[in-house]
Amino acid sequence: MFGTQNLALFVISGLLLNIAPGPDSLLIMSRSATQGWRAGSAAALGIGTGTLVHVFAAALGLSAVLATSTTAFTVVKYIGAIYLVYVGIALLRARSTPATDVATLPPPPLPYRRLFSQGFLTNVLNPKVALFFLAFVPQFISPDASSKALAFIALGLIFNVNGMLWCHFLAISSAYASQRLQANRFVALWLNRLIGAVFVSFGIKLALADRT
Repeated sequence: MFGTQNLALFVISGLLLNIAPGPDSLLIMSRSATQGWRAGSAAALGIGTGTLVHVFAAALGLSAVLATSTTAFTVVKYIGAIYLVYVGIALLRARSTPATDVATLPPPPLPYRRLFSQGFLTNVLNPKVALFFLAFVPQFISPDASSKALAFIALGLIFNVNGMLWCHFLAISSAYASQRLQANRFVALWLNRLIGAVFVSFGIKLALADRT
């Protein structure tokens, strides 16, 4: 189909790669646990939109610039790292309250459009995602494909659909688990802070990463 090969293996590999924990998954889990599954889904849709940017950029050859230009890679890397640290610090600074009120005053909810933007920027500003598509997807394009760009886009869309299915499952299951545990506002506050610390660590890790 569209010059692809080993499609079943691609789907399975893509699902396993999407399940692997990372900033995207943690953002969805955090927002779902503290604001409900719709919040997690809003972040997931932003992540999916960011993935589409990477897919079409790679198909058009723009992502190859990141693979070959040290300057371009470094600029995008540091912008992404700064944004991850920014999101992490925002979670760490979630509003605290006196001990007598902490169980009744939750951290203020974020509007869905902002959650969408967080998911989008977390994904699209990570140059490692662009390099992943350049390295992974071409392995499943037939050497005699009439249009390798079309085959790349088709595989990227399949990967993104699978990713969205997993992300929305993660949003719903995280919200459900939070309700089952009957987490109070104190737990929600410290969950935000824990995820914030992880985001800061992801940002530092990205800042120190190279193209390999």
